[in-house]
Amino acid sequence: MSIEVINITKRFGHFTAIDNVSLKIPDGELVALLGPSGSGKTTLLRIIAGLEEFEPGHDADILFHGQSVVGNRVAERRVGFVFQHYALFRHQSVFENIAFGLRVRRGKNRVSRAAIRERVTELIHLIQLDGLEKRYPDQLSGGQRQRVALARALAIEPKFLLLDEPFGALDARVRQNLRRWLRRLHDEIKLTSLFVTHDQEEALELADRVIVMNQGRIEQEGTPVDVFHHPKNAFVMDFLGNVNLFHGRVVAGQIVFDSAHATREGEEVPLFVRPHEIELSADNPDDTGFPATIRRVQLAGAFAKIELVDGSGKEIYVEMSHEKFRRRPFDVEDSVFVVPTQSVVFHEDYVI
Repeated sequence: MSIEVINITKRFGHFTAIDNVSLKIPDGELVALLGPSGSGKTTLLRIIAGLEEFEPGHDADILFHGQSVVGNRVAERRVGFVFQHYALFRHQSVFENIAFGLRVRRGKNRVSRAAIRERVTELIHLIQLDGLEKRYPDQLSGGQRQRVALARALAIEPKFLLLDEPFGALDARVRQNLRRWLRRLHDEIKLTSLFVTHDQEEALELADRVIVMNQGRIEQEGTPVDVFHHPKNAFVMDFLGNVNLFHGRVVAGQIVFDSAHATREGEEVPLFVRPHEIELSADNPDDTGFPATIRRVQLAGAFAKIELVDGSGKEIYVEMSHEKFRRRPFDVEDSVFVVPTQSVVFHEDYVI
């Protein structure tokens, strides 16, 4: 089942939370809505679920598999919604929490006790909590509670799964393990899913496609590889990971590196350089680098991280493999040359 959002706007008083947004999520995809706080991603998710209304407009619509759901109540939309803080019933067991959405059905939608038990037992096995069905939420870890919340959303056999910052309340290790588990689960059940996050690493690791939002608008959408390696604008480049901002100039149709404003020739343009796209050298034979002093070396973690400062006091961040650092170690107060190996320029005539 696909989701299509067409020309949706949402205002809270004078504040525009969603500004004429359109997007389409194909059947079976796991898509991330990524952006900073206040970018409109959660509001958009709630509009899709039917928890918020949008501004009326003759061409504004929400389509589920090609059919408009505008005016449909939340229950009629058959959406599974997972909240950041679990929203579990503390006085009910794991089993009863998962069964809740099935037990409240009435009339022709009523589910038999035997069918409820079969469905809940199946879900408990799916979320790998066998043997814990009689426990209460306070007796579970954060990761276990979030899995129960996910199972409760899946119990009603939703058409779509919507998750609002599902791992935001968990510590880093649990969050990492749980998102890997969710990716495996999605690959198994193939349910069209949309999740909100402000965590770039989470979106890039988990999603089939990433939609980057800012100030109520979509800045870029594409695969994780597309948005990270081919950002469309400065906001996306800066938001998706660490980046150094340097100065360049357009001289005779070419981009010239000008780290310290040494010349005023040509139009000034910003150069964006990732920390791993910088080399450090003891000399500057090709005159392609500029001098800086190492201020801090951090070796704990997957990469060696080096902080430097140039003559104007500008901070520069460099990352390299530990193997590379061992071949040429650096110490605090070392004077080196910073040599960018690759840069991105956002300019009306130049995108490099």
